[in-house]
Parts: sequence; structure tokens; C-alpha cells
Amino acid sequence: MSRASLFVILLTAASLAAAFLLPAMPQPVAYHDFADQRAILGIANLVDVASNAGFLLAGIAGIVVALRRRTVFEHHAERWPYAIFFLGMLLTAVGSGYYHLAPDNERLFWDRLPMTVAFMSLIAAQVVDRISVRGGLVLLAPMLLVGAASVVYWLATERAGAGNVIPYGLLQGYAVVMLLLLAALYRSRYTRGADIYWVFAAYLAAKLFEALDDELLRLGGVVSGHSLKHLAAAFAGFIVCRMLWRRVLEPGATSALQVPTNRARRAPPAAGSASVR
Repeated sequence: MSRASLFVILLTAASLAAAFLLPAMPQPVAYHDFADQRAILGIANLVDVASNAGFLLAGIAGIVVALRRRTVFEHHAERWPYAIFFLGMLLTAVGSGYYHLAPDNERLFWDRLPMTVAFMSLIAAQVVDRISVRGGLVLLAPMLLVGAASVVYWLATERAGAGNVIPYGLLQGYAVVMLLLLAALYRSRYTRGADIYWVFAAYLAAKLFEALDDELLRLGGVVSGHSLKHLAAAFAGFIVCRMLWRRVLEPGATSALQVPTNRARRAPPAAGSASVR
């Protein structure tokens, strides 16, 4: 096992341990008190609701790009983690729009659930691109389940009067750090692999806008930091979409995963050949 792989495993183990061992923390009630509460055209919090259109557009565009035949994937199965990532973005548009119409914990669940779909599927996609095609595809379903479980657990504890948002918060932080580590430690089999750093930058911009929610609305009276957060996070989806549109397989880069087709099957590898990555 390489040092990079060991580091990734240790980070994952530490995150899981922290989720169980850190003191519980309920969702702060003030979280739902966003700066822009203007009702426009009879729709409450319209700007925060409408700014989710960015997720919708990124999700639709990304699904089209991920599933189109001309988009370069060495193996057809590699497109599914990306397709699920963009589906998560599309569903985030619906869930976040629903939440911002009347913010509370019950509606926040439908905002956060599709976000975990996007986080975890993008990690699986990067594992496929950088470490192991088969490993990333095998990890996809368990990672999606872990992400969903963190949100289900949070809401269940809130309903029981002992809310604990720590596992979900750690999951979000873990996903961002893991994407950065995968990009730094492993070379992609495709060009445009460094675009993931721009996804990280968009995430940081989104968190900054979120922290300046009130200040940005007071600055110009037009748009709040939280609405800009939606746009910055959606921009990350467009970055991934552009990456898929423009990338090609690096010269000489191949994986050993063999995908059955209707054509004649390839001959089995000769003894001593490279094993599946």
C-alpha cells in the first residue's frame, strides 16, 4: 500500500471516529434566519429560491454531457458517478428551492439529502479517474448510503429532541478535503484533472458568501450572500461539466478494468501481466 493510499484511509477512519466521538450539536435555530426575506410576486424569499436555478441548469447540462456518446470515458461505466453527481445537483435545485420557501429543519432535510448525493458521487468519480475504476464504482453505492445516513440521522435526532448535526458537518468537510487530496496525491488518467482545484475554489467562495449573508445584502440591497452561495456552488457543477466536455485520455494512460460488451471478448491477460488497479 502506498503512503498516499494509507493517508486517505487514515483520514477516512479519523472522520468516522470523530462522527461518533465528538459531542452532539443540534442545528442552530438561527441558521434558518437568512438575510433576504423579501417576498416578491407573492413568493416568500424569492431571491434565495430563484438562485437555485443555477443548480438546475448545471444539473441538466451535466447529465447531457456525462451521458453523450462523444464524452470521453475509457469505459462506459465510468460515466455513471458523474451522471449521479449532476443528478444530485438537479435535485439540490428542487430541495433547496423547497426549503427556502419556508425554512425549517424538516425542509432542510430535502436540501441536504441531494447535496450528499453530489458530494459522495464526485468523490467516487475521482477515485475512478485517479486510483481504480473498479474500486470507484464499487464504492459509489456505499458512499451514497453513508451520505444519506448522515442526513437521516441528523433529522431523526432533531425530531427526538437531541439534535446532532456533527456527522453531516463532518461528511461535508471530509468530502471537500478528500477531493483536494485525491487531486494532489493521484494523477488523473484524463487531461483537465487540475480542474478539480477550481471546484475547491468555488466551494470556498460559496462558504465565504454564506458567512457574509447580511453584509452583502446591506452593501447593495440587491442580493444576499446566501443567494450568491447558491450561484458559486452551482458554478462548481459547470466546472465539472466543462472538464468532461474538454478532456481526453492522457497518452498511454489505461486501466485494467475490462467491461463486457456484445463484441468478441478480449483474451484473458497473460500470466505476469498487470493486475486490475
